[in-house]
Amino acid sequence: MVTLIIYLLILGILIVVHELGHFLCAKKVGVRVEEFSVGFGRKLFKRKKKDTEYSVSLVPLGGYVKMSGDSLEEYKGKPYEYLSKTPQARAAIVFCGPLLNYVLGFLFFWVVFFAGYPTLTSTVGALVDGMGAQAAGVQAGDKIISVDGKNVNLWEEIQDGVYEKKAGDIVSLTVERGGKELNFDVTIKEKEFDDILGKKKSIGIIGIEPKSDELIKVRHGFFESLLLAAEKTWLLTRLTYQSLWWMISGQLSLKESVTGPLGILMITSNVASQGIIAVLNFIALLSISLGIFNLLPLPVLDGGHILFLAIEKIRGKNFSLKTERIITRLGISLLIFLALIVTYNDLLRFGSKIFGWMK
Repeated sequence: MVTLIIYLLILGILIVVHELGHFLCAKKVGVRVEEFSVGFGRKLFKRKKKDTEYSVSLVPLGGYVKMSGDSLEEYKGKPYEYLSKTPQARAAIVFCGPLLNYVLGFLFFWVVFFAGYPTLTSTVGALVDGMGAQAAGVQAGDKIISVDGKNVNLWEEIQDGVYEKKAGDIVSLTVERGGKELNFDVTIKEKEFDDILGKKKSIGIIGIEPKSDELIKVRHGFFESLLLAAEKTWLLTRLTYQSLWWMISGQLSLKESVTGPLGILMITSNVASQGIIAVLNFIALLSISLGIFNLLPLPVLDGGHILFLAIEKIRGKNFSLKTERIITRLGISLLIFLALIVTYNDLLRFGSKIFGWMK
């Protein structure tokens, strides 16, 4: 039940922020907003304030901002209507939804770096038989204090010093054992694995595992956290677009790369057990991903609307009512098709866990 509540809160935050972007920009350019809804279907709560009705609906898998005159069927030529505004103004309204999701992700990353996050220390928890560290004399319980002369304190710093090595290379480790410093020359071996984008990659390994119960909190300064958040936001953006291109070109499996609501629910269950910082980091990842996804140039998505507004600007006139209906139906059909594929993949990947969790 706690997991479900956290899951709904996460979805609610993402939806409210996205729709708030549309809402604020619409107000800014003088468009009347008739309804601001979180969720779809039967309304559980609603309240009217000035020209806008605010509501929460039964199905929490999205939301919408209903603006006056946002379709040719309703448009009456009033100055406060959506279609009365220039294509540039309408594009700004559409763009601000994903933009606010993107900004939210960046801000939450900033909070994570500034508040501090738990990470593994450089203490060796176990050794892998037949690997370089064991052969060199490294023991479980050793605290690695330098790699090739560079001081380390965190497990990720050891990884940075080892992963880029090639098979047969030698890495020099200095460890602390019983109050003494010992030096070891360790031979690298290589291991192939699937990276976060599902691509094969080889890394250097020495055969050590971290002490999983030894964690420390890493905190960064206010401005350093700002820079780290910007770097992480940019890295996530680049990786997302790269993975999208690989999926389109067939280099990456859609099945292994896309997660829908069911998959997010299972990930939430794991993240929630790790504390508030892990939840904030997860929201940041989802929010940036949602912003990027919504800017894809597909009908019904925000990116599709922006594309058609650009075409309208070039043509110098609106699309006809018939064309608008065709585009809307195609977009809805495409989204339903994608939703079915993603849900099917989630059931294949997490089905046993989902049904076990529901018992």
